[in-house]
Amino acid sequence: MTATAKKIKVTLVKSVIGTKQDHRACVKGLGLRRLNHTVEVLDTPSNRGMINKVYYLVKCEG
Repeated sequence: MTATAKKIKVTLVKSVIGTKQDHRACVKGLGLRRLNHTVEVLDTPSNRGMINKVYYLVKCEG
């Protein structure tokens, strides 16, 4: 990991209640805990994949 590694801000904007179990796992894997919780994750293919899977629950910046 370099000091200039790109990061993405991800915010949970919709509840995970009623969603599929694997989608809940992606939200948890991104480190999101509650509504309007924002985390910064590294811009890696695995994180991009999780974000794309739960695109309807999260908002991304950067």
